[in-house]
Amino acid sequence: MLAINIPGGSAYQFTQLVLDYNGTLAEDGALIHGVAERLTALASQMIVQVITADTFGSAASALNGIPVRLKILGSGAHDVAKAAFVHELGAEQVVAIGNGRNDALMLRTAALGVAVMQAEGTAQITLAAADVVVKSINDALDLLLQPQRLIATLRN
Repeated sequence: MLAINIPGGSAYQFTQLVLDYNGTLAEDGALIHGVAERLTALASQMIVQVITADTFGSAASALNGIPVRLKILGSGAHDVAKAAFVHELGAEQVVAIGNGRNDALMLRTAALGVAVMQAEGTAQITLAAADVVVKSINDALDLLLQPQRLIATLRN
Protein backbone atom coordinates (compact mmCIF):
# COMPACT_ATOMS: atom_id res chain seq x y z
CA MET A 1 0.00 0.00 0.00
CA LEU A 2 1.09 3.55 -0.72
CA ALA A 3 -0.16 6.05 1.87
CA ILE A 4 -0.04 9.76 0.97
CA ASN A 5 -1.44 12.50 3.20
CA ILE A 6 -2.11 15.82 1.49
CA PRO A 7 -2.03 18.75 3.97
CA GLY A 8 -5.43 20.41 3.93
CA GLY A 9 -6.65 17.73 1.53
CA SER A 10 -7.12 13.99 1.24
CA ALA A 11 -5.42 11.08 2.94
CA TYR A 12 -4.90 8.39 0.30
CA GLN A 13 -4.21 4.71 0.81
CA PHE A 14 -3.54 3.37 -2.66
CA THR A 15 -3.55 -0.37 -3.21
CA GLN A 16 -4.09 -0.28 -6.99
CA LEU A 17 -2.47 1.58 -9.87
CA VAL A 18 -4.51 1.43 -13.09
CA LEU A 19 -2.92 2.56 -16.33
CA ASP A 20 -3.93 2.92 -19.94
CA TYR A 21 -1.38 1.46 -22.38
CA ASN A 22 -1.32 3.24 -25.76
CA GLY A 23 -0.48 6.92 -25.47
CA THR A 24 0.19 6.49 -21.75
CA LEU A 25 2.73 3.70 -21.19
CA ALA A 26 3.52 3.30 -24.87
CA GLU A 27 4.08 5.39 -27.96
CA ASP A 28 3.00 3.79 -31.25
CA GLY A 29 2.62 0.50 -29.38
CA ALA A 30 6.18 0.45 -27.95
CA LEU A 31 6.80 0.81 -24.21
CA ILE A 32 8.36 4.18 -23.36
CA HIS A 33 11.93 4.10 -22.01
CA GLY A 34 12.10 4.08 -18.21
CA VAL A 35 8.56 2.77 -17.67
CA ALA A 36 9.47 -0.87 -16.97
CA GLU A 37 11.78 0.03 -14.10
CA ARG A 38 9.26 2.41 -12.53
CA LEU A 39 6.39 -0.08 -12.79
CA THR A 40 8.56 -2.75 -11.20
CA ALA A 41 9.39 -0.42 -8.30
CA LEU A 42 5.73 0.51 -7.80
CA ALA A 43 4.65 -3.14 -7.89
CA SER A 44 6.33 -3.61 -4.51
CA GLN A 45 3.87 -1.09 -3.02
CA MET A 46 0.63 -1.74 -4.91
CA ILE A 47 -0.98 -3.91 -7.55
CA VAL A 48 -0.25 -2.51 -11.00
CA GLN A 49 -3.01 -3.02 -13.57
CA VAL A 50 -2.91 -2.13 -17.27
CA ILE A 51 -6.25 -1.86 -19.07
CA THR A 52 -6.26 -1.32 -22.81
CA ALA A 53 -7.99 -1.86 -26.12
CA ASP A 54 -4.45 -2.76 -27.32
CA THR A 55 -4.71 -0.87 -30.60
CA PHE A 56 -1.31 -2.07 -31.83
CA GLY A 57 -1.60 -5.61 -30.42
CA SER A 58 1.71 -5.23 -28.59
CA ALA A 59 0.80 -4.80 -24.91
CA ALA A 60 1.30 -8.41 -23.79
CA SER A 61 4.73 -8.77 -25.35
CA ALA A 62 5.89 -5.29 -24.27
CA LEU A 63 4.82 -5.91 -20.65
CA ASN A 64 6.18 -9.46 -20.48
CA GLY A 65 8.39 -9.85 -17.40
CA ILE A 66 7.07 -6.69 -15.72
CA PRO A 67 4.96 -7.36 -12.59
CA VAL A 68 1.67 -6.01 -13.94
CA ARG A 69 -1.77 -7.46 -14.57
CA LEU A 70 -2.99 -6.90 -18.12
CA LYS A 71 -6.65 -6.60 -19.09
CA ILE A 72 -7.37 -6.30 -22.80
CA LEU A 73 -10.79 -4.89 -23.61
CA GLY A 74 -13.01 -6.24 -26.35
CA SER A 75 -15.19 -4.09 -28.54
CA GLY A 76 -17.69 -1.77 -26.94
CA ALA A 77 -17.68 1.30 -24.75
CA HIS A 78 -14.11 1.34 -23.47
CA ASP A 79 -14.65 4.47 -21.39
CA VAL A 80 -17.42 2.79 -19.41
CA ALA A 81 -15.46 -0.48 -19.13
CA LYS A 82 -12.39 1.29 -17.73
CA ALA A 83 -14.45 3.23 -15.18
CA ALA A 84 -16.29 0.05 -14.14
CA PHE A 85 -12.95 -1.73 -13.71
CA VAL A 86 -11.73 1.01 -11.34
CA HIS A 87 -15.02 0.88 -9.45
CA GLU A 88 -14.76 -2.91 -9.05
CA LEU A 89 -11.24 -2.56 -7.61
CA GLY A 90 -12.47 -0.06 -5.02
CA ALA A 91 -12.12 3.39 -6.54
CA GLU A 92 -11.14 5.01 -3.24
CA GLN A 93 -7.89 2.98 -3.30
CA VAL A 94 -7.04 3.54 -6.98
CA VAL A 95 -4.78 5.98 -8.73
CA ALA A 96 -5.43 5.97 -12.49
CA ILE A 97 -3.25 7.32 -15.28
CA GLY A 98 -4.29 7.90 -18.88
CA ASN A 99 -4.40 10.24 -21.84
CA GLY A 100 -7.23 9.29 -24.19
CA ARG A 101 -10.88 10.22 -24.42
CA ASN A 102 -11.74 6.73 -23.21
CA ASP A 103 -9.69 7.35 -20.03
CA ALA A 104 -11.66 10.38 -18.79
CA LEU A 105 -14.28 8.40 -16.83
CA MET A 106 -11.57 6.18 -15.37
CA LEU A 107 -9.64 9.21 -14.09
CA ARG A 108 -12.80 10.78 -12.70
CA THR A 109 -13.81 7.52 -10.95
CA ALA A 110 -10.43 6.88 -9.29
CA ALA A 111 -9.47 8.54 -6.00
CA LEU A 112 -6.64 10.22 -7.92
CA GLY A 113 -6.60 10.72 -11.68
CA VAL A 114 -3.44 11.71 -13.54
CA ALA A 115 -3.42 12.75 -17.20
CA VAL A 116 -0.24 12.56 -19.27
CA MET A 117 0.51 14.81 -22.25
CA GLN A 118 2.90 13.00 -24.59
CA ALA A 119 3.47 12.46 -28.32
CA GLU A 120 0.03 10.92 -28.94
CA GLY A 121 -1.72 13.88 -27.30
CA THR A 122 -4.31 14.12 -24.57
CA ALA A 123 -8.05 14.48 -24.96
CA GLN A 124 -9.42 17.73 -23.56
CA ILE A 125 -12.12 15.89 -21.62
CA THR A 126 -9.40 13.78 -19.98
CA LEU A 127 -7.48 16.89 -18.92
CA ALA A 128 -10.65 18.20 -17.28
CA ALA A 129 -11.22 14.89 -15.46
CA ALA A 130 -7.69 14.70 -14.03
CA ASP A 131 -6.58 15.85 -10.59
CA VAL A 132 -3.03 16.30 -11.87
CA VAL A 133 -1.59 16.77 -15.37
CA VAL A 134 2.04 15.93 -16.20
CA LYS A 135 4.17 15.98 -19.33
CA SER A 136 5.17 12.31 -19.36
CA ILE A 137 4.41 8.88 -17.98
CA ASN A 138 7.75 8.85 -16.19
CA ASP A 139 6.79 12.09 -14.44
CA ALA A 140 3.44 10.55 -13.47
CA LEU A 141 5.04 7.41 -12.05
CA ASP A 142 7.65 9.51 -10.24
CA LEU A 143 4.82 11.33 -8.42
CA LEU A 144 4.08 8.00 -6.76
CA LEU A 145 7.69 6.97 -6.27
CA GLN A 146 8.51 10.38 -4.78
CA PRO A 147 5.20 11.37 -3.13
CA GLN A 148 6.54 14.70 -1.83
CA ARG A 149 6.09 15.94 -5.41
CA LEU A 150 2.42 14.98 -5.34
CA ILE A 151 1.99 16.54 -1.93
CA ALA A 152 3.50 19.81 -3.18
CA THR A 153 1.10 19.85 -6.13
CA LEU A 154 -2.14 19.02 -4.27
CA ARG A 155 -1.72 20.71 -0.88
CA ASN A 156 -4.06 23.53 0.05
